[in-house]
Amino acid sequence: MVTYKDSGVDIDAGNAAVERISSHVQSTYTPQVLTGSHGGFAGMFRLDYPRGTIEKDFKDPVLVACTDGVGTKLEVAYRMGISNTIGIDLVAMCVNDLIVQGAKPLFFLDYIAVGKMEPDTISGLVEGIAEGCRQSGCAILGGETAEMPGFYPPGHYELAGFSVGAAERKRLILGDRVEAGDKVIGLVSSGFHSNGYSLVRKVFLGKRASAKSLERVLPGCDRPLGETLLEPTRIYVKPVLSVLDAYRQKRPVHAISHITGGGLIENIPRCLPGNLDVVIQRKAWKPPAIFTHLAKRGKVPRAEMYRVFNMGIGMVLVVSRHFAGSILRQLQDEGEPAVEIGEVVKGKGKVKFK
Repeated sequence: MVTYKDSGVDIDAGNAAVERISSHVQSTYTPQVLTGSHGGFAGMFRLDYPRGTIEKDFKDPVLVACTDGVGTKLEVAYRMGISNTIGIDLVAMCVNDLIVQGAKPLFFLDYIAVGKMEPDTISGLVEGIAEGCRQSGCAILGGETAEMPGFYPPGHYELAGFSVGAAERKRLILGDRVEAGDKVIGLVSSGFHSNGYSLVRKVFLGKRASAKSLERVLPGCDRPLGETLLEPTRIYVKPVLSVLDAYRQKRPVHAISHITGGGLIENIPRCLPGNLDVVIQRKAWKPPAIFTHLAKRGKVPRAEMYRVFNMGIGMVLVVSRHFAGSILRQLQDEGEPAVEIGEVVKGKGKVKFK
């Protein structure tokens, strides 16, 4: 007699994992979530409840959706044996994309695939996802965990995230209002975020790297290398939405860019009209020390660094020059590290550096 467990799928372990993550999921519920849906086949979310909430924010709402993963940063999590931070990255990569269009995140869904069901690992992953959702004010509306024996090596897993938000149609941020003279405000990153880790791993975790290399504290860094590399992606939802809400009528934020893979060079042009350039002042900020270590150790050219990584700027706001000072002060007053890093000039949809 052969059972499902004999083939590598442990139903009891799966049920135990579901039981452990229940409190994490429920901690993210907003008033719009119809309770009782956890563990069902689909989550339910009311756009018109409670009265005065959704309709106050949106008279002509547009749903905005996106999906993303964490990439090879997962390899660092495997090596460190830490699973309760990588879920923050998963949420961040999605909700940071939503707010580029000016959307407010409403709910999040996740997909977790594992080779062997380990309830502690699943609980850690969902703990991180829940923390990311709390930081961004959205609910975990559903998810799926798949045990796939023989497909993933022991201790390995894959993550995918999906997020839905809403924006008022008239206040969508599409980049069409950007004009010469606009200022560029950079929101500071927490490190590499979740991009470029194939290069990061090659430099820091290559063939010559020992198991103790992740425990070393590099000059200028305040934590061991492994913890530095696992620093979660910064979530910009609340500070950006706060700015958009403060200037709801005047709409001085003309474009937003989430600085992911491709760095400043490739991401900023995604929100620019084709007849304008952005000129970035490199001396306006100092990238975290970990970027310098990677460039030096890997002999990575500066142009390549700026083409692959965020270099310390995780999100960019292109704003009217008349409001740049007040927006910058608001961000700083709310505890969000931000700096003016450049301006918009006539051009061909490119990023230039000075």
